[in-house]
Parts: sequence; C-alpha cells; structure tokens
Amino acid sequence: MDLFEEGRREQIAREQPLAARLRPDSLDQFVGQEHILGPGRLLRRAIQADQLSSLIFYGPPGTGKTTLAHVIANTTKSYFISINAVLAGVGDIRKSIEEAKERRHLHNQRTILFVDEVHRFNKAQQDALLPWVENGTVILIGATTENPYFAVNRPLVSRSRLFQLKTSTEHDLTIVVRNALNDPRGYKKIAGLKVDDDAINHLVDVANGDARALLNALELAVETTQSVDNEIHIDLKVAEESIQRRAVLYDKEGDYHFDTISAFIKSMRGSDPDATMYWLARMVYAGEDPRFIFRRMVIFASEDIGLADPSALQVVIAAAAAFDRVGLPEGRFPLAHAALHMATAPKSNSSFAFFDALTAVEKEKEDEVPNHLKDANRDSEGFGHGDGYLYPHAYRDHWVAQQYLPQNLQGRVFYQPSKQGQEGSIRIEVERRREMQLASVIDEDCMDPVPGENLTHSQNELSDQWLERAAGETSNRMGYVRDSIFRSMKLERHHRVIDLAAGSGLLTWEALRRTPEGAVWAVCTDPTSATSLRQRGQNNFEEIERPQVIETEMCHLRNTIESIDTQIRFDAIIGRNALGNSDVKENIIQQLRVISAPGSQLRLWELMQERSQRLCDLVDLSELDNNLRIRVISTEEEIYNDVENPRVNWNHETFTEFLTQNDFGDIICETESLTKVLNVGMKQLTRWFDKNKTEDRTFSWHLHQRLTEAEVQKVRNLFERQLCNKEIPWKATYAFFKATAQ
Repeated sequence: MDLFEEGRREQIAREQPLAARLRPDSLDQFVGQEHILGPGRLLRRAIQADQLSSLIFYGPPGTGKTTLAHVIANTTKSYFISINAVLAGVGDIRKSIEEAKERRHLHNQRTILFVDEVHRFNKAQQDALLPWVENGTVILIGATTENPYFAVNRPLVSRSRLFQLKTSTEHDLTIVVRNALNDPRGYKKIAGLKVDDDAINHLVDVANGDARALLNALELAVETTQSVDNEIHIDLKVAEESIQRRAVLYDKEGDYHFDTISAFIKSMRGSDPDATMYWLARMVYAGEDPRFIFRRMVIFASEDIGLADPSALQVVIAAAAAFDRVGLPEGRFPLAHAALHMATAPKSNSSFAFFDALTAVEKEKEDEVPNHLKDANRDSEGFGHGDGYLYPHAYRDHWVAQQYLPQNLQGRVFYQPSKQGQEGSIRIEVERRREMQLASVIDEDCMDPVPGENLTHSQNELSDQWLERAAGETSNRMGYVRDSIFRSMKLERHHRVIDLAAGSGLLTWEALRRTPEGAVWAVCTDPTSATSLRQRGQNNFEEIERPQVIETEMCHLRNTIESIDTQIRFDAIIGRNALGNSDVKENIIQQLRVISAPGSQLRLWELMQERSQRLCDLVDLSELDNNLRIRVISTEEEIYNDVENPRVNWNHETFTEFLTQNDFGDIICETESLTKVLNVGMKQLTRWFDKNKTEDRTFSWHLHQRLTEAEVQKVRNLFERQLCNKEIPWKATYAFFKATAQ
C-alpha cells in the first residue's frame, strides 16, 4: 500500500455518510436488538466465542443487519468477504468460493461470506451457494428485508439459523443520536454545535424506527445549518425541515406492503374503524395505489360481510367508481367512506359455503342431476326429464319443499347463515324451510293412508317420497301445524319447553328460537332421530344453547327426565303425533302432569285415525258384484272399529277426559280437516294390496283375511284402473288440544 492509496482511503472514510462512519466495531458499541444480542443470548455468545454457523438476518431497513455483519467481521478470526447481491453475480460467488477453498486448504482458515440483500439473488445464484454452505467451505451471513421463508430458497434457509431484527425503539434511537453528537467520528469535534431536545425527539419520532434515516436527517441538519456567532443551533424548526416526511416502512413488492394491507383487512374484520382509518392512511401516505385498496375491499365485502349487509358490495363499487371520476386528492373521501362502511358493517363469512360445496365436488362421488331438475325442453317426451318438478310460484309463499341436491347429498348443508345484520332474518327463514324439508322426508307422515301402515323406505325410494309429499304440500302443512302450535302459546324467553315427539326437530328448533334464555328438551323414541338432533345441535349452537336430547319410550318419560334432573318442571309441553299411537295414553298424560310447572301450557296436535279418509270412498265400487262390494267396505271399517288398535280406539272426547282427570284445565279441542293431493303410483298400490308379511293389522292384512286371492286381485285391478298415476284428494282429520296445568 503506497501513500497515495492510504490517502484515498482516509479521504473515503472522511466522506462517508454519518451512518457509515458511526458503524460500531464491537458488540459493546451496538445499540438495540437486546432480544438477540443481550447478555447470555445465543447470538452474542456465538459471536464472542467465534463459533458462528450460517446465519440470516431478517428485519426492516435501518435496524442494524449490515452493522452486525461489520461487528462480526471485526470480531472473528475467520476471513471475512462482503458482497452485495444487487451487484454480484454467479462469477463473484464462484471467485469467493475458490478463495475460501484455497484459504482453508493452505491456512486452515474459515471464511465468512456476507451477502447483503441476499433476497436479490435469483434461484441460480442461491443454488450456486448451497453446496459450499452445506459442506462448510463458507459460513454464510445473509441480510434481507424480505421474509426469508418466501424470498430465500428453502434449502438455504434450512441450513442457516434465522435471526429477526426488530424496529429500533425510540429509546435506542435517542441513544444513537446522543452517540453521534459525542463520538469523534461524528460531531464531537464541531465546536458550538447545539441540538435541542425537542429537535432530537422530533427526529427520533419521525424516523419511525430506522436508525439510518435518523442519522441521515441529523447529518442533513448539521451540515446545512449556518453557524451564527460560532454556534450551530439545531432547533425544532431545523429538524422539521431536515426530515419532513415520516419514514413509513412500506414496499409495494415486499413484506411491508402485505403486512400493512393485512392489518387493514383484519381491522375491518374486527369492526375497528379507528384502526381501519390508521392503516388506510398509512398505505395512502406511502403511495399505495388506491385501486389496489378498492380491489381488496370488494373481496372483503363478499368474503367477510356478505348477506349480513348486502349493500356493502354496492358501496365499495360505487366508491371505486367515484374515485375513478374525481381522482386524487378528493378521491380519498370515497376511499375512506367505503373503508368505514366495511369496518362498521355487521360481519358474516357465510360465502365460504361455496368452498365447502367445491370440496364436496372434488372429493365425493359425482351423482347425476335428479330427473325432475333436468331440462325438459329437449327430451322430456323420450326420457321423462323434468317430470315431477314442482313450480314454486304455484304454491303458497312461492315455495315448496323439493329436493334440489343429488341423491347422495340429500340433507347436506353448505350455507350456514350468520346471526348478524340482515342475514339474521334470512337465517331464520332458511332454517325453517330446511326444517320443513327435512320433516317432509324423515318424519312419520301425519296423514298415513291407513292406520297400522308403518311405512319404511329405502334410500332409493326417498326421491319418490319427496316428490309425492312435496306435491301434496306436506311441507306447507307441517309449517301450518308448527305455526298453529306456537301462535296459540305465550312463550317467554326464559321458559322451559319439552317437545314430546321431536323427530327431525320441526318443533324443537322453533322452541329454541323462541326461548333463548330458557331450556328446550327433545324426546326421541328412536336412536336415529336422537343422533341427528344432537349432531345438528353441535354444528349450529354453543354447548350451553343446545337442546337436551333424550331417547326414551313415552311410557318411561318421567323416569328418564328425573334421572337427568329431578327438579326440572316444564313451562310448555308440545307434541305432534306424540300420544295418538300409544296404548298407554292416560299413563303418559299422568306423567306429563308431574313434569309440568303450575300454569304449564300443553299443546298437542294429533292425527285422528278413526276419522281418516276411507280408501273405498276414492273409487267407484259399482263394478264389483254386490256381495264383494259389501265385504270390501266392511273389511275396511273393521280397521277403525278395532278396540285393540291404539291408533283408532280413541277420539277427542276420550283425550279430553284423560286431561280433565289429571288436573289439566282450560281444555280446548279444535278438530280440523286438511286435504292433500296424493299421487297414487304402483308403490302405493303395492302397499295397499300386497299380502302383508307382518302382523300389523293394515288394510292389506284385513283384505287377505276376508277375501280370496282372486278377489283381492280383482279389487286391486279396479283401484289400478281408476287411481294409478293420478292425483287424488286425501282428507285427514286432526285434533288440536290446548290445556293448562292447574
């Protein structure tokens, strides 16, 4: 080294920016980052012991990543090579590696390779480093402002220890300023330099955690302020001129861009308008494109608000259009308007129903479109496509229960409405319609054609059953029953209600909606219904809100309830076809009285089978000879005169007497006949006429007891000719009992 080169180095050192001149040479001079460099911390121990492995320093600008590498260079006995990823290429890397290999071979000296802005290396450059880092030829120290898990090759990250440097605190920055004023490399030698405390505080505050920006501002203030009376005075006004803008950490292509927009979205999702305004202002101040912010809010309006406030999407679209029309700076008003609407709107993420459905499409067996939903315009004549479709506008409230999902997905729920905003009212209507649809398929039909027919259906028959019931407005009738029961009661929010025949939960869920602060018990006589109700309760309600589902025979109702809670007494008892088929009705009513609170309201809706529609009234029997006609009619009447059959051996007067004898008062019994349209197909005729292999005393069973096989076939042929594939009116009579426990 000659005198000229030494002079040039001294000149370069003098002309370096203040931040470079003040770069510490040892750990003791380093300010901040106590979480990784404090006494006893791993990194500090490794540097002091000169036992470093490959490292990656990750953090915002001005937090000391390059400075820390400089400290390591001054501390270690290893040879230190520094390159900048912006300027270096694969050739520079190979040259550094060759030097490191030679140094290790000749002098047994390790080499530390410091790569500033390592995220700027492309994949090929990073791959070129990988084998030499892995075999220990070089110890890599990388510095990056980008998240290394995204910006640096995963193999390189996995072979390095990651240390995250945090934004410098105001306390640390104040120390940095004081050091700069008292360090000979800084401004200690400048006589008459005076920096006011409020000026220092302003510089620290506006630097926003960036020590380099702080020192640059201080340097600008000192170097540009004229000396007056041999004094350079840095007051608040000078400080404000030196650093006019806050150094917002924001990079449109990097972590700060994504972190800030994430904070903005999460603030809106958390309904915090203050935080929303702050993060919005931070993005706008940093120069973010408002159109990008609007795009994020358009997504947010559907993803996080949805039907809780359908106007949210309209507001964002309108605000974005307004911004395009007026531009900046006035366009910030519609921008803030839209953001405030998003933050204060009720929230719902129910639009994720689409992604649940998408998962079902991807993972589950694809089933064909149900026949009644297929296009009838092209091939209805040849294949019957569209047959059985129920036109909703032809029904009350322009709705009818109908299966729209493929058969293997019947009953599947994707859309889960929230309780927020407008979606809260939508939720109630959606739930009620689902309950009626479910009841139409699962629950025992309230209008069974003939007493004693305990009809069961295979999965393949469900679609026919659905169409048959829906065409007769079964769902509307069930809605009418439900509304009649609850309209006649005065339920308080804290009341305790028991549903005696929960089934699919048609009454249970309505009771739960009406008594949110009370308790609802659901009685199931079969395990399938009990499991279904419990599952739905788990899916839709918090544990404390769920109904208490009990599985028991009605004759054991009291004992089952008291085995769970001996003290509970119900304020309301409801049931739909809960007692009419039991052979111990009076005993059950006695149990109901025991579990009733004083003044308890009793509402029972029961099908009166003894007044059911007669099959013989549906056809013209004059085609039969007189003797056979009389025997057919009398055979059917035997069903309704059977004193052993609990379905028909009672009437409303019998029921009223049972209630009176068990201290129920204010008894009212309303009888009502409802008519549905019954689609008579071959399956229905088979149930009526095929020989019953069970001991249930059905219409079929009675016919085969009284008629010969030839006579049964003759009667069946008559029914087929007159009824098959036709819609017929079917009348059923119900008794609606209202009573009060005395």
